[in-house]
Formats: sequence, structure tokens, C-alpha cells
Amino acid sequence: MSNSGNTTTRPTPPAYRVEVYPGDHKSVEECYHVRINVFHHEQGFPLDTEIDELESSSYHILLRLDEGGKPVGTIRGTYKPSISPNTYKLSRLAILQDYRKYGWGGVLVNAFHDWVKEDAQKRGIRDPVVALHSQIPVKPFYAKYEYEPEGPEFDEEGAPHQKMVRRL
Repeated sequence: MSNSGNTTTRPTPPAYRVEVYPGDHKSVEECYHVRINVFHHEQGFPLDTEIDELESSSYHILLRLDEGGKPVGTIRGTYKPSISPNTYKLSRLAILQDYRKYGWGGVLVNAFHDWVKEDAQKRGIRDPVVALHSQIPVKPFYAKYEYEPEGPEFDEEGAPHQKMVRRL
């Protein structure tokens, strides 16, 4: 049977590595750089809200190219016992525009899930829950990773969002 052309083939990505840093590590600045490029310069969100009070208590996952070490993607994870004792928040997933064709959003989400499972085990949490605020156009992306909408859509920084949740 021949390929009817209904599938999309991604280009072969350059070699990369994924690194995890606590909020006080110097490499977190590279995460900020990626986020500011995507959320402020590209999407027009206010610069003054990009770096917030959660930075130092969060873990930051950085995807960088092996050749040259250029940071091209990031995601932030925060343990949120204020929501419930087993809840983590996924936020600030960003990949530089020229690198989105490689499927690295999924790489970062899976790395985030691995971090949550490891951190939850250290804390004695058996059934971690991950919550996120998805921009409406990217809800289908998170649905591929078994995130489900919860509650009504809402405005966050001038853009419609939806809370989504997954149990790991």
C-alpha cells in the first residue's frame, strides 16, 4: 500500500540535549531569553509579566542544540501545594519559531512529566496532578498528551486560555 500523502513528515532535527535547572541556577537566564523572544517579541504579551514570583521556586527545563549550545526551547515546572498537596503546574512552554518544526514541544512536555514523577517520588506523592493554562489555539497540542479541559475559558494577559489537567 502506498503512502497517500495524508501524513506529515517532520524534518530531521539537529542533535539536542535537555537540561533541568532549579530556579536559582545561572542557566535559567537562557530560559528567560527564549520565553521573552516567544511571548513578548513574537506574541506581544507584556514584558513585565514574563518573569514572575514563581521563577526561583520553579524548575526550568531547557532544550539546547548540541552544536554551539544554542537554547531553543524551555518549559517551567512548579510544585503547587497551595492548589492541592499533589499538584504541579506546567507553564511557560516556549520554542523559538525556527525550531517548532521538529516536534520539540512534545520532547519538553515529556521531560516535564519525567521531572514531575521524579519530584513527586521524592516528596512521597503517589498520584501527581499537572495543571496548566493553555492558550486556546494550542489546546489540541496538550490534548495529545492526555490533558483535559477543566472549567470555563478565561482571559489571561489579554488572551483566551483554558485550564487543562492531567493525572500522571
